[in-house]
Amino acid sequence: MTDTRPRRSLGQCFLIDQRVAQRIVALAQLDSTGRVVEIGPGRGILTRLLARGAGELLAVEIDARWYDRLREEFADAPHVRVALGDAMVYPFESETAPFTVVANLPYYLSTPILFRLLALRSRIIRMVLMLQREVVERMVAGPGTKAYGTLSLAVAYAADARKAFIVSPAAFTPRPAVESAVVVITPKAQPAILVQDEARLFRVIRAAFGHRRKVLANALKDGGFPLDAVAPALSEAAIDPKRRGETLTLQEFGRLADALGTRS
Repeated sequence: MTDTRPRRSLGQCFLIDQRVAQRIVALAQLDSTGRVVEIGPGRGILTRLLARGAGELLAVEIDARWYDRLREEFADAPHVRVALGDAMVYPFESETAPFTVVANLPYYLSTPILFRLLALRSRIIRMVLMLQREVVERMVAGPGTKAYGTLSLAVAYAADARKAFIVSPAAFTPRPAVESAVVVITPKAQPAILVQDEARLFRVIRAAFGHRRKVLANALKDGGFPLDAVAPALSEAAIDPKRRGETLTLQEFGRLADALGTRS
């Protein structure tokens, strides 16, 4: 391999701190019969540790340079499979379930990949993900905080999440401009709340946070909900129309979405 420089177009920041890698793998709670999917193995610092503890390992790499190198390195390890592919479209649905996901996600794609993994949650035991610290803090934020928003509610609806530890920029090459954090996400067997229509629930949530400083009644109207439905739905859900979306719990959003469903 002649060119090993990180590619900015892929958001590559390679983990180089072995202690951080060991802590991440420990959080995955591997066993000799378990299946693991690693997204973005890159230079393989996590891959080597995962290969020692997993029964089966699939490493999905988008960069052909590292794919070639890892495939050669693990050619004699029948329980390790290296695939060339994009995690946003890779057919994880065809992989034998259940499996654990471990990943050092590129900052620019971390949220889209996370939403894709949440959609696959019935196939996943747990996720151990390293992302930008700000994104992790949004994932675990509660009502009334600046970080609370659509991502917080999407995670709370589908899973339990906890911030495990912070990772310094010095743990990577090249050094990112911001801190990273590791989060452990455990999908729920059932959603945190039962609603009539999951798509409508998240339409309500997105509308509420589309204009954070607007009161809820106005935000919902701007979000496309019928004017004559908003006020009675808020009343039925026992929510003050002057509240802002950032103050509502997931349960309150669920009541509101169901109330709007009977009127729209």
